[in-house]
Amino acid sequence: MIQKAISIGLAGNKLSKKITGINAVSAGRMLVATGTGAALGAVAAEGTVAICACALGASSAPVTIPLALASAIVSGIASRF
Repeated sequence: MIQKAISIGLAGNKLSKKITGINAVSAGRMLVATGTGAALGAVAAEGTVAICACALGASSAPVTIPLALASAIVSGIASRF
């Protein structure tokens, strides 16, 4: 999960640069990067876990929330550099 969170977080950072049109460090881009990383992490977790969760009748929240949170943190940190 850590490797996935890092790659998703870095993708969120790159996407934040395209959304804001800014490559420089700023508080606004950090917020966009964090939100984008969280959204990408949630979508990625839902895609990989949904099939297993349906088959087992279990909730995907135990995987979705940590991946989204970790991706958001990585995106936020990456946006500061």
